[in-house]
Amino acid sequence: MKNNQVTVLLNSGTTIPIMGFGTFSSMNDRKETKQAVHMALQMGYRHFDTARIYGSEPAVGEALTEAIHGQMIDREDTFLTSKLWSSDHHDPLSALNQTLKKLGMEYVDMYLVHWPVKLKPWATYAVPKEDDFESGLGLETTWAAMEKCLDMGLCRSIGVSNFSSNKIQHLLDFASVPPALNQVEMHPTWRQRKLIEVCGDHNIHVSAYSPLGGPGNAWGSTAVVDHPIIRSIALKHHATPAQVALSWGLSKGASVIVKSFNEQRMKENLGALDLRLDDQDLLSIEKMEERKIMRGEFLVNGTTSPYKTIQDLWDDEI
Repeated sequence: MKNNQVTVLLNSGTTIPIMGFGTFSSMNDRKETKQAVHMALQMGYRHFDTARIYGSEPAVGEALTEAIHGQMIDREDTFLTSKLWSSDHHDPLSALNQTLKKLGMEYVDMYLVHWPVKLKPWATYAVPKEDDFESGLGLETTWAAMEKCLDMGLCRSIGVSNFSSNKIQHLLDFASVPPALNQVEMHPTWRQRKLIEVCGDHNIHVSAYSPLGGPGNAWGSTAVVDHPIIRSIALKHHATPAQVALSWGLSKGASVIVKSFNEQRMKENLGALDLRLDDQDLLSIEKMEERKIMRGEFLVNGTTSPYKTIQDLWDDEI
């Protein structure tokens, strides 16, 4: 088995490859995304992450379908994640059926609640306006519908994204099926210590998005890969700063979702699977200042949002 096929077992009984390939792109060029997924498949990536709001579902589905029909891969050997956008909380079943139609797939391996917020059905864009927010979260109703999607075999696992420790605990108070995964921002300068502990206590896998700090995104930062400590560790191991950051995430038991359509960087990211950080490296990283990069300000306002402050959104874990 290739290194990049290393998997972890989820509480749902399915396994997830620890190196995921992210498909969000601000350009959302269908041809470019499709080519990148084909290239990733050839390199050995088997875990692909998309979402309705990314607009990349059709390109990802086409690339995977072509690879399956060409007998390059079997569907069972791939792990496909998509996400419920906040305007679809009123009907997750219809939303997932639309996602499956766009993907050309019978099921996804993981379906996530993208954010813990409910928007009006028309708010199908990334940055909601003030009158787009529903008054309550309605998470009980949303999660019951997610469980129905699971029962119907439209997904193999269900989970959440951008949930704080408190929101995980709240969900567990009423969930018949616990989330299998929480996908959150996590990297050496946002280490998620408390959340990892809480999720670990309940056998909920943590998956790290922007494990390099999202340097290619409009909201991202190069602060992680440019940090002197990360660069020093990279020099010591004859590795790259990106490989050090990814190896750190993997050392915490998380899977990492890397996003680059550049062939050289895609190969470089896979190289993190062969890097082992020592105790001194890990201690050095623990000394780094922390700062959350994707703060979610677009979900906060003083009038209509359930979150009046950033602290409300993250339950003071920021």
